[in-house]
Amino acid sequence: MNKYVAKVLEDLKSKQPWEKEFLQAAEEVLSSLSVVLDSDPIYEKNKILERMVVPERIIMFQVPWADDKGEIQVNQGYRVQFNSAIGPYKGGLRFHPSVNLGILKFLGFEQVFKNSLTTLPMGGGKGGSNFDPKGKSDNEVRNFCNSFMRELYRHIGPNTDVPAGDIGVGGREIGYLFGQYKRCKNSYDSVLTGKALEWGGSLIRPEATGYGNVYFAQEMLATKGDSVAGKTALVSGSGNVAQYTIEKLIQLGAKPISASDSNGSIIDPDGIDQEKLAFIFDLKNNKRGRISEYAKKYPTAKYYEGKRPWGLAKAELALPSATQNEIDADNAKALIENGCILVSEGANMPSTPEAIEVYKSAKILYAPGKASNAGGVATSGLEMSQNAIRLSWTREEVDEKLHNIMRNIHKNALEAAAEYGTPGDYVNGANIAGFKKVASAMIAQGF
Repeated sequence: MNKYVAKVLEDLKSKQPWEKEFLQAAEEVLSSLSVVLDSDPIYEKNKILERMVVPERIIMFQVPWADDKGEIQVNQGYRVQFNSAIGPYKGGLRFHPSVNLGILKFLGFEQVFKNSLTTLPMGGGKGGSNFDPKGKSDNEVRNFCNSFMRELYRHIGPNTDVPAGDIGVGGREIGYLFGQYKRCKNSYDSVLTGKALEWGGSLIRPEATGYGNVYFAQEMLATKGDSVAGKTALVSGSGNVAQYTIEKLIQLGAKPISASDSNGSIIDPDGIDQEKLAFIFDLKNNKRGRISEYAKKYPTAKYYEGKRPWGLAKAELALPSATQNEIDADNAKALIENGCILVSEGANMPSTPEAIEVYKSAKILYAPGKASNAGGVATSGLEMSQNAIRLSWTREEVDEKLHNIMRNIHKNALEAAAEYGTPGDYVNGANIAGFKKVASAMIAQGF
């Protein structure tokens, strides 16, 4: 490891040892950059790494709101504005009990490189709250969103920071947040993405992360003269990303056989087809039910309480689409033993460092989330463009732009990996390509 990288990482660990996810993300990225830093002293001279691992701004605030009994509840709200060298901060809001500052710093840090890879002018940020929308009434969710935005609105704007959705923040929450922003600012800004089509949203935005991940997997397989058609695929999660990952796999002739939620997983050896996927859409988006109900509806499927899909069945493709660190070394070994030839990440950092080492040792195709799941934020950027010019593009136009962006991310990552002596290493390639663009902008703009 480059001495400069080692020094920055050591300093980070000594100052913030409790932020495990952030430290994991920082080490994964910075370790890839040693070869770049060895070749050019300009980055160390300008203290780029020290500046890049510290957010430009962190906003923390209380979110008091009234439940349906009229009792006051209080949650914590955050916005981590990490880096604006190439554009306004861009990244989702997450409402989930697990949310804390360390997780949001990890997500915001990853977002910097992901947004850089899209080729669109977007900086990186992330935010959210430890509020849990599950089990709450629409009225309670609206009360919370109104309170959350009453503080956040003063820190965001179309040329400053443009949040989007993430875990726990779907169309309902975006609507409530945007309505409150509009009331506070008296302005119809394009300040949130993931909006409904009727009031500024973009076609393909809900599908974008899942579709983009499958497009990236297709590009990876094409380097081996292969495709996703005819392959069996394991997918984790059952929310937005997983749903549209499954849909695109079906469209391209693959056979997805799994879905999961926080309680467990289902494996359907007959495959999830369009009819079964429609059941999942209704179950999760309308009824807000548990994935175990799938096995009751379709007896060919088996439900595994408390387990993730990895290793439960043979499959050539794995597309983790749930949450961070959901695949550990044992899961990764089980995937390889069951014939997996490709892992493409739809979630943010779903593989532990030990799992990644297993992939590399087995020499399978592996795409880190900052490259393979960048389709979501890329299409958010396209939504911003449509809002700015007061026009809407067709479904076909947006899908083609998304497909081209994923092709370019794949091409840039592959070329960067080859240029710096690690051909075929998508981790190094994505980190290097994303870093160089942001670092160049930081140097050009001074400190």
